Amino acid sequence: MAAPTSTRPKLTGRAFYESIGSPKMIVAPMVDRSEFAWRLLTRSYLDQERSKSMLAYTPMLHARLFQENPKHRDTYFRPTRNSLVSKDKSSMPPWLDGNPEIDRPLFVQFCANKPEELLEAAQYVAPYCDAVDLNLGCPQGIARHGHYGAFLQEDWDTIYNMINKLHKELSVPVTAKMRILETREKTLEYAKMILSAGASILTVHGRRREQKGHNTGLADWSMIRYLRENLPADTVIFANGNILNSGDLEACLEATGVDGVMSAEGNLSDPTIFALPPKEYNPREYWYGPRRKGGYRVDAVFRRYMDIIHKYAFDRPPPARPPLYIPSDPKPDSAKENGDDGSQTGATNSKKRKRESKAPTDPNLKGMQGHLFQLLRPLVTVHTNIRDALAKSYYGDMDAFENVLSMVEKVVMEALDAEAQQEKTEDSAAQEEETTVGDDVTPKQRTEAKYKRPWWVCQPHIRPLPEEALKLGAMQLSKKEKAKRAMQESAETKEDPVQRVDDSQPQPQSNHTSDDVPKAALVCG
Repeated sequence: MAAPTSTRPKLTGRAFYESIGSPKMIVAPMVDRSEFAWRLLTRSYLDQERSKSMLAYTPMLHARLFQENPKHRDTYFRPTRNSLVSKDKSSMPPWLDGNPEIDRPLFVQFCANKPEELLEAAQYVAPYCDAVDLNLGCPQGIARHGHYGAFLQEDWDTIYNMINKLHKELSVPVTAKMRILETREKTLEYAKMILSAGASILTVHGRRREQKGHNTGLADWSMIRYLRENLPADTVIFANGNILNSGDLEACLEATGVDGVMSAEGNLSDPTIFALPPKEYNPREYWYGPRRKGGYRVDAVFRRYMDIIHKYAFDRPPPARPPLYIPSDPKPDSAKENGDDGSQTGATNSKKRKRESKAPTDPNLKGMQGHLFQLLRPLVTVHTNIRDALAKSYYGDMDAFENVLSMVEKVVMEALDAEAQQEKTEDSAAQEEETTVGDDVTPKQRTEAKYKRPWWVCQPHIRPLPEEALKLGAMQLSKKEKAKRAMQESAETKEDPVQRVDDSQPQPQSNHTSDDVPKAALVCG
């Protein structure tokens, strides 16, 4: 195949990174979650200057399906209103994905295991993005079965050939996202191979392949720092892992020395994670708490997200809405604001859902329910009627989602009124802080004390560490890990005549119950 021809020079490495604004804040590629509407919502909270420092990735796309099937391309990537049938740039006006006015810089991520399929797929998106990324980090079972993502990390020849083919033949740069391996030395060798193949940017998730679900644990920033110090100085590196709110961005940059910081689950729980507080006092969208704790209100974020869906997924103006409530406002009429808990499903709604289910799948609509469960997680654990109403809101049923929004706005109004009536004193704030110290406080509780906000404010979801999950019964060791621990304990017993007694003590019984919300999105990286 001939080398690519392009009207713009192909930059690589640090020159390329600087050409797109040297972004330091990155929205991670996430299956069915980092779609256009969510990227736009995240960007919307950044002012013009700060937005130049944000890069976003598409959801992970399947290279073979993408290059084979025009319908698949039109479902998951919509740069113009026309079908994506040509690898040449369309003369049609930009529309959604990769729109230079609202969705750049943008990297498109693919999973693949064949160089030719990856190149074919990448050539369709190259005119509408800044780079193409190869997923080498997905740890999920689907990646194991498909032999891609993190399950390629033993097959270095295949990885090298895929990256090198795009480096030589694609009109835009190729980048890669990897996970760390068992040792520093092996991880460094792996990273050097990826870079030698031609990757212009290397994103490093500071967790190993087996760290997922309840076994997610903490990302190892020291491993990323080791790569930074041992790779060439001009290597562009992004760090991924342990980013729970905006305060963690600078901490990660300082600890690792990387060029940019990527957020996945943190962004799903709080799409304002990269934003600063409003420049001017704005209680209708932002909550101002004690000890400089603050955050954007979930009703405000939910409303903005809905308006984006109306405008871009349905191509129509958003509905007129009253200003968001603050306690100094007169009380609104209750009839509209109360919403409906969704327990009565009429024939009209049922017919409407059947009609809309025949429409082509739009990823911006497909992800709505999952996004809202993650955004509203703290709220729906308190207000289970809203959880139930959201569970009954299906693809494209905007009336149902608008009803959930009304219910959310109502309970936030009540919470703000209750907060306004509650006397705030330094003593109560100090008492709250005192509850976070002590020997009996778990790591999860300490983390929650730092990041927790009222349930009507955007905040990260705090996972228990693996040892805590084991004690709670939320996680079980694999047979391999059980055998490993048994060998360690046997060795300790032989070395020390004093027998261990902790295993003979009564263990905490599992009191773990489901939150009755869908599982989190696959964060493939």
